Amino acid sequence: MARLRDKEHGCPWDLKQSFETIAPYTLEEACEVAEAIERQDYLNLREELGDLLFQVIFHAQMASESELFNFTDITEGLLAKLLRRHPHVFPDGSLESFSSPDKLSPEEVKQKWQEIKAEEKKQKGQKLSESALPDDLPGTLPTLQRAEKIQAAAARVGFDWPEAELVFDKIQEELAEIHEARAESQERISEEVGDLLFACVNLARHLGVDADMSLRKACHKFDGRFRKMEALAATNDRAFEQLTLEEMENYWQQIKSE
Repeated sequence: MARLRDKEHGCPWDLKQSFETIAPYTLEEACEVAEAIERQDYLNLREELGDLLFQVIFHAQMASESELFNFTDITEGLLAKLLRRHPHVFPDGSLESFSSPDKLSPEEVKQKWQEIKAEEKKQKGQKLSESALPDDLPGTLPTLQRAEKIQAAAARVGFDWPEAELVFDKIQEELAEIHEARAESQERISEEVGDLLFACVNLARHLGVDADMSLRKACHKFDGRFRKMEALAATNDRAFEQLTLEEMENYWQQIKSE
């Protein structure tokens, strides 16, 4: 990477880049990693993880050139953070202190992680949020993930449905409100649809399901089935858009059964 960024013999494209221009590629590569996992394409996952690592290296090289930090600083900082945030595994915060971990549940570990993060902010002199809700979520975070994190934060201080069955009731309530909103305004409809989606994320969280990943899988499934429907119509010398809705439904059920 240092050679690609060499001012005399390097690559013109690489030399032209900055943190700002590379950031979109970093986000894209992270999404491609998630997609490879979703497809269980582990050979491709290896390649995509390499592409994501390349993004880290690219940023590290640009930072090194500006004397901000380097790749070693990144890895050393990560190591220190992992040791600090896992006192139940590394009691005195060193690799040498590795011992039999405390018998903590995953939920207890997550709670301690949050407490340690808050203490780190305090030690750095950073102002702690006066709210239980996170105020440091990145703007590029997918909205379903943002909703889940907001809900989880509220749940940590007791503001949560005690069981999933109550969330089912909430979803039915939101559906009814959408029906009512149709007689009012588009703005009200949009608001109520948002409430419904938020409630669906809540249900996914209560059932231990990643809402964002579930929706990605649903999109992938629909995409595959729809393309098969188009291909099936083509083998029958039919233009898909000229099929009746009943014929389309028959094709859909045929693809599902296969």
